[in-house]
Amino acid sequence: MTAKERFLQIYHEKIHREGADRFLEFLEGKTSDFFTAPASSRFHNAKEGGLLEHSLNVYDCLVDYLSRERVRDTYGLQYSEESVAIAALLHDVCKINCYKTSTRNVKDENGKWTQVPFYEFDDHLPYGHGEKSVYIISGFMKLTRDEAFAIRYHMGFSGNDDERNVGRALEMFPLATALFVADMEATFFVEAKK
Repeated sequence: MTAKERFLQIYHEKIHREGADRFLEFLEGKTSDFFTAPASSRFHNAKEGGLLEHSLNVYDCLVDYLSRERVRDTYGLQYSEESVAIAALLHDVCKINCYKTSTRNVKDENGKWTQVPFYEFDDHLPYGHGEKSVYIISGFMKLTRDEAFAIRYHMGFSGNDDERNVGRALEMFPLATALFVADMEATFFVEAKK
């Protein structure tokens, strides 16, 4: 099964709310590069299809995290399969159409300059990161408060936000903390090893 087939299978099995079909049409449409975009310009999954792969990695990490006995029973974190799928699979839709293929000059092993491809970040909707994802999704389907805050604050303290807001959001909406943990695990452990 390809990454796109797996994404579509999870999406169809888990996400059923009004507007989900229209949002999927957008993701698969000609105005979206979601399934081919990189996840970053030079860090994690800076490759074709990296955003899709990252989204699936975050989903797997979030499902695993929320299935832990301590998380479930001691912390009381229990969310619907739909909320988990929406938060994990769609947390980075803000990256759609933001990376353009370009070239730069680098020296090869012999000291000769050569052109190599790389991804250039070129955002035509500069609305932030998590908040931009919430904005894009909300144009198609309604998010629960937990989902919206999880997606909005999935970067945790690594963003440019007021630390008081981040800390308060992570405290008030534990799905945000869980998504942050899953995103970091996928980025620094799962994808760093590849």
